[in-house]
Amino acid sequence: MTVVREPIWDDAPSSRAQGVVRHFLKFLASLGWAARIMTESLAAFPSVAVRRNGRSDLMRQLYVTGIRTLPVMTVVSMFMGMILALQVGLELRRFNQEIYLGAAVMISLIREMGPFSCGMCLAACVGSAIAAELGTMKVNDEIAALEIMSIPPLRFLAAPRVMALVLMAPLLAFYCCVVGAIGGGVVGATQLGVDFEQYMASAMSIAEIKDLYVGLLKATVFGLVIGTVSVSEGLGTTMGATGVGKSTQRSVIVSFLLILIFGYMITRICYR
Repeated sequence: MTVVREPIWDDAPSSRAQGVVRHFLKFLASLGWAARIMTESLAAFPSVAVRRNGRSDLMRQLYVTGIRTLPVMTVVSMFMGMILALQVGLELRRFNQEIYLGAAVMISLIREMGPFSCGMCLAACVGSAIAAELGTMKVNDEIAALEIMSIPPLRFLAAPRVMALVLMAPLLAFYCCVVGAIGGGVVGATQLGVDFEQYMASAMSIAEIKDLYVGLLKATVFGLVIGTVSVSEGLGTTMGATGVGKSTQRSVIVSFLLILIFGYMITRICYR
């Protein structure tokens, strides 16, 4: 009987300085690899839309990204709106300003919480699946087989997935805002004594079109970031099944961190 074990890496640095330099060089290499994936994927968008096989791959990825994540998006956004309404409403009640509950919830959802919840769900549900799928293909030498047949893996595998995330992220973020606003209205009407029509009127009167544009911009950037990180981690997988697990874990962690960072940066630039 043959026992198959995962490969063990025994390449520890000889000193702490060497370890710091090695990690810094790996970080620079990963940045360059991610930048290459992003640029080549964006450049391949027209070919994906033109080729019939590309369109079929894109439609399949759109279904996986959009339709199959709707149950999770609905639950997360509904309860996020309910939590926001309950917490904000309890504080507004202290000052007898419950009429502004809809405005507070809507502004929070459109500017930040809607795109944020959408990005987190996409990173956990779609990004991890992309990293695991491409990582499995990498360790099984399927990526090498594509390269031998002169099929660019980035155009064939990466571009449809990144494009689907970029296209679906703003739509899903808008959906999260709508569902969250409805959830907040239900909490306001049932627990805080705020009429639902008054709640929606306050929400629509305070929110500006700029807030919607900023929220959709955030969601689009989040989709691009999630797609780039997931593809880069998947195509960079090594060490067999253990490497697939680590790549999937890193894709989710890095996506979460970048969503927080880019969300702050976009808010800072747009609302000076």
